[in-house]
This record gives sequence, C-alpha cells and structure tokens, in this order.
Amino acid sequence: MNVGEVAALAGVTVRTLHHYDRIGLLSPSGRTAAGYRSYSATDLDRLHQVLLYRELGFPLDEVATLLDDPSADPAVHLRRQHRLLRDRLKRTAAMVAAVEKEMEARQMGISLTPEERFELFGDGFSEEYEREAEERWGDTEAWAQSQRRTAAYTKQDWVRTKEEGEAVERRFAEAMRSGVPADSEQAMDVAEEHRQQIRRNFYDCPPEMHAGLGRMYVEDERFTAHYERVAPGLAQYVSTAVQANAARRGA
Repeated sequence: MNVGEVAALAGVTVRTLHHYDRIGLLSPSGRTAAGYRSYSATDLDRLHQVLLYRELGFPLDEVATLLDDPSADPAVHLRRQHRLLRDRLKRTAAMVAAVEKEMEARQMGISLTPEERFELFGDGFSEEYEREAEERWGDTEAWAQSQRRTAAYTKQDWVRTKEEGEAVERRFAEAMRSGVPADSEQAMDVAEEHRQQIRRNFYDCPPEMHAGLGRMYVEDERFTAHYERVAPGLAQYVSTAVQANAARRGA
C-alpha cells in the first residue's frame, strides 16, 4: 500500500507517517520504481501497535523502545496493551459511575457542605463529577426541575431521599432473591415506587423517561456497577421491571 492508502486506512495524516519514517519509528519496507513509500502487511502491524501505544499515552521514543525490544513478541505487546486498557477502563468506569450516581440522585447544586456530601454519598461525589454531569444534562428540563427542587434541600432532606432510594433497591433485591419474575406485577409495582420516588424528589419522570433509565441500567456499565454492588444480577432485574412497568402504563 502507498502512503496515502495507509494514512486513510489508519486514520492518520500522510505527514504523520512521514514523521514516523524520519525518526525511524515506522519505515516502509519498500519503495516503488518511482521512489514512493510502499508499506507491507508487517509495516501495517507495526503501525497498529504504534497507534495503540500512542492512544495509551506513551511518547514516541518509549513506543520505539517497546517495539524494538527483541524479547517482546506480538503476544507480549497485546497482553501489555490489554492490561493497560483494562486499567484505564476501570479508572474511567469508577469516575463515571460517580457521575451517574450524581445524575440519578440529582444532588447537584445542593446546599450541603463538601463534608456533608462526602458523609452522605461517599466517593460518589466530587465537584469535578458535578461539572461533568452539568455539561451532559444541564440543558434538559429534568435537570432544571431537579435544580429548583433540590436547591433548598437540607441535610435531613438528603438523608431521607437517600434512604428512600436504598429502600426501593432493597425491595428489588428481595423480590429477585425470592424468585419473583422481573416482569411480574409485584416487581412492576416496585418499579413504579422507584419512578414515583424520582418524580417526588427530583423531577417529573413519565413512564417513557423511566423506561429509558431502565435501559441505561444495563447498557451503561456505570449504572450496572451500582446495582451489582447491591446484588449480583440486580441491574438486569431492575431494567426489566422498569421497562415492563412503563409498557404496562402505555409508554
């Protein structure tokens, strides 16, 4: 493949490939009769490794050192990259789980002190998470409603709200452990309690919006992690119950 084809395939610029060639990081294996760069399958494999390490934050000189290590075969690189990516995923998941917890609890903009927030919500709160959540949902009506309602909340209000939410989660977990089907009337009734708890304390939550939250509990690993900490399998159970309840109510 020529340099333009490789650039298009890899999503980089021709200038980047020229730079990699100049510094010896990725030199094409051949040249055409006209003297143009020609990349082999082996060259493309090396480029793939370069781009993976770059995505992981390695500077170019370290990438070169890693790739030119004679003791490291492709499997070694893949295992290292897999471990690094998994570590990044864990850090990202932990951070965003707290953001989602912030969003669901609608505790942004409340009058609690930072100490009280940590006391109530543990490491699920930080001002950084609050800012990120506002960037994502700040232009929604649900956010605006939540801001208005929670602005005057006292610490006692937040204790009550937290206890209400945890009580609904416990009822979900008890129903699941008892073998109650997630789409049964009993489970759907708990799901309706969940919806009413959101509507009462934070923002209007019609059945179709609640169904969207239910899907997010299994589609987004950050929500899933929260429910799995309560009971293994609970995220899927709550998601099914919430969506079944929304369907029951015509959403």
